[in-house]
Amino acid sequence: MTRSSTPQRLILGTAGHIDHGKTALVRALTGIDTDRLPEEQRRGMTIDIGFASLTLEEFELGIVDVPGHERFIRNMLAGATGNDLVMLVVAADDSVMPQTREHLEILKRLDVHRGLVVITKCDLIEPDLVELIEEEIRELVADTFLATAPIVQTSAVTGQGIAQLRSTLLAVCREIHPRPVEKVFRLAVDRSFVVQGQGTVVTGSVASGVIRPGEQIEWMPAGKPVRIRSLESHGCSVDHLERGQRGAIGLVGVHHRQVDRGDELATMGFLQPTSLMTVQFEVSAGSPWPVKHRARVRLHIGTAERMAVFSMLKGNVMNQGESGIAQLFLSEQATATCGQSFVLRSISPLATLGGGSVLQPGARRVSRRQAGRLSDILWFESPRVKERIAAAVLWYGIDAWDDLDLCRDACVELEDVAGLRGELETRGTLVSLVIGPNRTLCVHRETLNYWNGRILLALQTFHDQEKLQVAMPRRVLADRVGLADDDMLLACFVDRLAESGDVTARGDAVHLAGFSPRLSADQQDSYDRLIELYRAARFQPPMPKEAASSMKIAESMLQPILQLAAARQILRHLGSGLYLHADFESQLRSMVSQKLAVSNGLTVSEIKTILGTSRKFALPFCEYLDRIGVTRRHGDLRILAIGHPPSAQPCGTA
Repeated sequence: MTRSSTPQRLILGTAGHIDHGKTALVRALTGIDTDRLPEEQRRGMTIDIGFASLTLEEFELGIVDVPGHERFIRNMLAGATGNDLVMLVVAADDSVMPQTREHLEILKRLDVHRGLVVITKCDLIEPDLVELIEEEIRELVADTFLATAPIVQTSAVTGQGIAQLRSTLLAVCREIHPRPVEKVFRLAVDRSFVVQGQGTVVTGSVASGVIRPGEQIEWMPAGKPVRIRSLESHGCSVDHLERGQRGAIGLVGVHHRQVDRGDELATMGFLQPTSLMTVQFEVSAGSPWPVKHRARVRLHIGTAERMAVFSMLKGNVMNQGESGIAQLFLSEQATATCGQSFVLRSISPLATLGGGSVLQPGARRVSRRQAGRLSDILWFESPRVKERIAAAVLWYGIDAWDDLDLCRDACVELEDVAGLRGELETRGTLVSLVIGPNRTLCVHRETLNYWNGRILLALQTFHDQEKLQVAMPRRVLADRVGLADDDMLLACFVDRLAESGDVTARGDAVHLAGFSPRLSADQQDSYDRLIELYRAARFQPPMPKEAASSMKIAESMLQPILQLAAARQILRHLGSGLYLHADFESQLRSMVSQKLAVSNGLTVSEIKTILGTSRKFALPFCEYLDRIGVTRRHGDLRILAIGHPPSAQPCGTA
C-alpha cells in the first residue's frame, strides 16, 4: 500500500483510573517520561497533563497523558480536549474503577470517536483472570464509541503486548479519515511559561489550521493581537504547526503570567469572547443528581473551566438520561464555536453531570416565554450546513457579519462560505442589501420581512393618528422603528418598499402607497379658503397667525391644513413660517432670474420693485432664492447663480 510522504498528525490521549499505569505505558511506547513535575516524580503520581510523541509509519502521534486521580479531573478534561483517538487504560489487578467510568463518560461527551482499550499490569495476575477483566470491560463500553474497539493486554515491566499495541494503534489510526487542512487556526492553551532568551511560550494541541513564525494571531478572550516568534513540536524547532500537532509557541506582545490555561490562540477575527452560550445538554445516566434550572455548575470547554449558571429554556429539572436546550451564563468570558463539545460538573461535591454541544457560542438571552425562538435555535443542530448558515444569519438580524463569523457560528469551512452563501441568495433565503457605495449587508429573508413589517406598521399608525399629514418625516419613522442611528439602512429598506409599490418616498418624507389625507367637510372648506387667501395675496402672503385671524379659525386648527397644502405643493414653504402660493413661487424664480440674465445684479430694493411687494417680503424671498441656488449674494447685489437656467422647474420643499 502506497503511503503519503507527508505524515498524518493525530492527537492520542490516555484515560483511566489513578495508578493503572498510563504513564508507564506511554514510557514503554515512546521512551518518554511524561511526569515532568518534581512532585509527580517524588509521589509517583500524575498530577498535571504530560506529553510525548510517537511515530507509527505514516502517522505522527502527539500523546497527551492525563492524571487519573479524581481530584485532578479538571486537568484530565483539559488534556482530553482535541483528542483524535484515546487509549482507555485498565489495570489487570484492579479492573474497572470509578475514574475508569468517569473518564469514559467524559470522553463520550467530548466527541471522541476512535480508540482502544489497554489492559496493563498483566504480569501481576493469572492469564485466566485477564479474560474475566476483558468481559467486564466489554460490558462497560457496550454503548460507547469503544464498543467494538480492540483490547490489548500489556505489561510495561516485561514488555508483554507492547509490539501488539503499536500495531493495533496503527490499525486504529488508519481507520481515521484524514481531514483537509483548514484555513482557520485555533489552539487551546494548556500551559504558559517563560523560556530564557525566548520570552513567553504557550503550549497546546492544534485544533485546526496552520501557523508559521512571524504571523499575527489573536489571543482570546483578551482579544489582543500577538505575533509568533518561534514554533516547536516535541522539543524540535519547526517552520509551521498544523492540526493534530502538539506545539510550543513563542509569543511577542504578551507576558506569560497574563496567559492562563483555557485561553485560546486563533486566526484574527475568528473567535469572540462570550459570557452567554446556548447549548444542547444531556444529563449522564450515571450522574449522581438531576440538573435543576438555575443550578450553578462548572463548565469545561476546550482547556477552560468556568463557573456558570445553568438556565433551562423549558421545564425546571433534567433527570438522568434526559436532554434539552439551555443557556449557560458564565462568570468569566470564554470562547467557543458551534458544535463544540463540553462537559458540566457539579460545584461541590465534584461529579460529572453530563455534557453536550454548543449551539450558539455568542448567544442572546432567551426568555422562557419566547417559546417560538426554540425552533430557530434547533436549526443549529442540523447536519445540513446550509440550514445552520441560514439560522446564524437569521440570528445576526441587521448586524454586520463576515465569513469568519459563519465559520464560528455555523460550523462551516472558510473556503465553503462564499459558495454556500451564493446558493442561499439564489434560493432567496438570504438577501444582499446595498446600503451605500462601500457597504453591503446580507440578511435573512425573514429579517427583511420583519423590518418591512415594522416600517409599514409605523406608517399605518402615523396615518391613523395624523389624518391630515400626507407623509411621515423620515427622522420620525427612524425613531419609531428603532433605526435612528442608521439612516442609510432605513433608506435602503424604504427604497426597496418603494420599488415593490408598498410606499411612496418623497424627499425627506414617506407614506403608504395610495394614501391620501381625509378631510372633513369643515376642513375641506378651510383648506379651499386658505388656498384662495394665499393666491389672492400674491407676493404679500400672510403669516400663519394672520391667516388664521383672517379666516376666523384657531391657528392650531390651521397649522395641519397649512402643512397639508405644503405637502401637496400647492403652497411652498420658504422658511420661518413664510408660505407662498406655488404659482407665485414659480413666478418669483422666473421673474428674478430673467431680470438677472440681462443685468449685472439686482439690489433687494430693485427685486422688491420687480415683484411689487415690500422689503418685509423681498428680503426673505432673496434669501430663499439664494438657498435653492437661483441667486447668490455678491455684496449688496444678487447675481444669477452660475449655471442656473432661467426656466428652472419648481423646487418644492414640504
